[in-house]
Amino acid sequence: MKLTTKGHYSVKALLDLSLQPDYGPVSVRAIAQRQDIPAPYLEKLLIEMRRSGLVKSVRGSIGGYQLAREPREISIGQILEAVGETITHIPDRHPTPIQAEDWVTYTLWQRLNQKLKEALYSITLADLYYDARSWQASLGEEASFVV
Repeated sequence: MKLTTKGHYSVKALLDLSLQPDYGPVSVRAIAQRQDIPAPYLEKLLIEMRRSGLVKSVRGSIGGYQLAREPREISIGQILEAVGETITHIPDRHPTPIQAEDWVTYTLWQRLNQKLKEALYSITLADLYYDARSWQASLGEEASFVV
Protein backbone atom coordinates (compact mmCIF):
# COMPACT_ATOMS: atom_id res chain seq x y z
CA MET A 1 0.00 0.00 0.00
CA LYS A 2 1.31 3.42 -0.93
CA LEU A 3 0.23 6.38 1.17
CA THR A 4 -1.21 9.05 -1.11
CA THR A 5 -0.55 12.76 -0.71
CA LYS A 6 -3.97 13.13 0.89
CA GLY A 7 -3.23 10.47 3.49
CA HIS A 8 0.32 11.73 4.08
CA TYR A 9 -0.80 15.34 4.60
CA SER A 10 -3.59 14.23 6.93
CA VAL A 11 -1.24 12.27 9.17
CA LYS A 12 1.30 15.12 9.14
CA ALA A 13 -1.35 17.65 10.14
CA LEU A 14 -2.67 15.59 13.05
CA LEU A 15 0.83 14.77 14.24
CA ASP A 16 1.54 18.50 14.19
CA LEU A 17 -1.57 19.10 16.33
CA SER A 18 -0.44 16.42 18.76
CA LEU A 19 2.75 18.38 19.41
CA GLN A 20 0.94 21.48 20.69
CA PRO A 21 1.06 22.30 24.41
CA ASP A 22 -2.11 20.97 26.02
CA TYR A 23 -3.22 20.12 22.45
CA GLY A 24 -4.41 23.71 22.07
CA PRO A 25 -5.83 25.12 18.84
CA VAL A 26 -3.54 25.90 15.92
CA SER A 27 -4.32 27.93 12.83
CA VAL A 28 -4.41 26.25 9.44
CA ARG A 29 -1.78 28.70 8.24
CA ALA A 30 0.66 27.73 11.03
CA ILE A 31 0.29 24.00 10.34
CA ALA A 32 0.54 24.57 6.58
CA GLN A 33 3.77 26.56 6.95
CA ARG A 34 5.43 24.10 9.33
CA GLN A 35 4.47 21.02 7.33
CA ASP A 36 4.72 22.53 3.83
CA ILE A 37 1.11 21.75 2.93
CA PRO A 38 -1.01 24.10 0.78
CA ALA A 39 -3.35 25.86 3.26
CA PRO A 40 -6.56 25.59 1.19
CA TYR A 41 -6.02 21.85 0.73
CA LEU A 42 -5.20 21.41 4.42
CA GLU A 43 -8.41 23.23 5.37
CA LYS A 44 -10.43 20.75 3.32
CA LEU A 45 -8.69 17.79 4.98
CA LEU A 46 -9.26 19.22 8.45
CA ILE A 47 -12.96 19.71 7.69
CA GLU A 48 -13.20 16.04 6.70
CA MET A 49 -11.40 15.01 9.89
CA ARG A 50 -13.66 17.26 11.96
CA ARG A 51 -16.71 15.52 10.52
CA SER A 52 -15.18 12.21 11.61
CA GLY A 53 -14.60 13.47 15.14
CA LEU A 54 -10.80 13.48 15.02
CA VAL A 55 -10.39 17.23 15.37
CA LYS A 56 -12.52 20.11 16.52
CA SER A 57 -12.47 23.72 15.44
CA VAL A 58 -12.22 26.69 17.75
CA ARG A 59 -13.40 30.09 16.58
CA GLY A 60 -11.88 33.41 17.48
CA SER A 61 -8.57 35.23 17.34
CA ILE A 62 -6.72 32.38 19.04
CA GLY A 63 -8.79 29.73 17.30
CA GLY A 64 -7.90 27.02 14.87
CA TYR A 65 -8.02 23.27 15.01
CA GLN A 66 -7.14 20.91 17.81
CA LEU A 67 -7.32 17.20 18.45
CA ALA A 68 -10.71 15.98 19.65
CA ARG A 69 -9.09 13.09 21.54
CA GLU A 70 -5.73 12.16 23.02
CA PRO A 71 -3.06 11.16 20.45
CA ARG A 72 -3.00 7.61 21.87
CA GLU A 73 -6.71 7.32 20.96
CA ILE A 74 -6.31 8.27 17.28
CA SER A 75 -5.05 5.57 14.93
CA ILE A 76 -3.53 6.01 11.50
CA GLY A 77 -6.36 3.86 10.12
CA GLN A 78 -8.93 6.29 11.54
CA ILE A 79 -7.14 9.25 9.96
CA LEU A 80 -6.95 7.59 6.55
CA GLU A 81 -10.58 6.50 6.75
CA ALA A 82 -11.66 10.04 7.72
CA VAL A 83 -10.24 11.52 4.51
CA GLY A 84 -11.56 8.74 2.30
CA GLU A 85 -8.37 6.77 1.82
CA THR A 86 -9.02 3.22 0.72
CA ILE A 87 -7.19 0.67 2.77
CA THR A 88 -8.38 -2.31 0.75
CA HIS A 89 -6.66 -2.72 -2.60
CA ILE A 90 -8.09 -6.07 -3.60
CA PRO A 91 -11.55 -6.99 -4.82
CA ASP A 92 -14.12 -8.20 -2.28
CA ARG A 93 -15.26 -10.98 -4.59
CA HIS A 94 -13.40 -14.16 -5.34
CA PRO A 95 -12.16 -14.83 -8.87
CA THR A 96 -14.57 -16.38 -11.34
CA PRO A 97 -14.28 -19.04 -12.66
CA ILE A 98 -12.57 -20.41 -9.56
CA GLN A 99 -9.34 -22.27 -10.11
CA ALA A 100 -7.26 -23.55 -7.20
CA GLU A 101 -4.26 -21.28 -7.82
CA ASP A 102 -6.52 -18.22 -8.22
CA TRP A 103 -8.28 -19.06 -4.97
CA VAL A 104 -4.99 -19.48 -3.10
CA THR A 105 -3.71 -16.15 -4.39
CA TYR A 106 -6.99 -14.45 -3.59
CA THR A 107 -7.13 -15.76 -0.02
CA LEU A 108 -3.48 -14.88 0.55
CA TRP A 109 -4.14 -11.26 -0.48
CA GLN A 110 -7.28 -11.19 1.67
CA ARG A 111 -5.24 -12.25 4.71
CA LEU A 112 -2.44 -9.80 3.98
CA ASN A 113 -4.96 -7.01 3.55
CA GLN A 114 -6.55 -7.85 6.91
CA LYS A 115 -3.15 -7.76 8.65
CA LEU A 116 -2.36 -4.39 7.04
CA LYS A 117 -5.69 -3.01 8.20
CA GLU A 118 -5.10 -4.28 11.74
CA ALA A 119 -1.66 -2.66 11.77
CA LEU A 120 -2.97 0.72 10.58
CA TYR A 121 -5.63 0.70 13.28
CA SER A 122 -3.13 -0.28 15.97
CA ILE A 123 -0.57 2.48 15.25
CA THR A 124 -1.50 5.76 16.93
CA LEU A 125 -0.37 9.36 16.70
CA ALA A 126 1.41 8.86 20.02
CA ASP A 127 3.36 5.94 18.55
CA LEU A 128 4.49 8.05 15.59
CA TYR A 129 5.49 10.91 17.87
CA TYR A 130 7.72 8.69 20.02
CA ASP A 131 9.19 6.94 16.99
CA ALA A 132 10.12 10.29 15.42
CA ARG A 133 11.59 11.62 18.68
CA SER A 134 13.68 8.45 19.11
CA TRP A 135 14.96 8.74 15.56
CA GLN A 136 15.86 12.42 16.06
CA ALA A 137 17.63 11.64 19.34
CA SER A 138 19.66 8.89 17.65
CA LEU A 139 20.85 11.49 15.14
CA GLY A 140 21.64 13.99 17.90
CA GLU A 141 19.08 16.45 16.55
CA GLU A 142 17.29 19.03 18.61
CA ALA A 143 13.61 18.83 19.48
CA SER A 144 12.39 20.96 16.57
CA PHE A 145 9.96 18.77 14.78
CA VAL A 146 8.69 18.78 11.24
CA VAL A 147 6.93 15.63 10.08
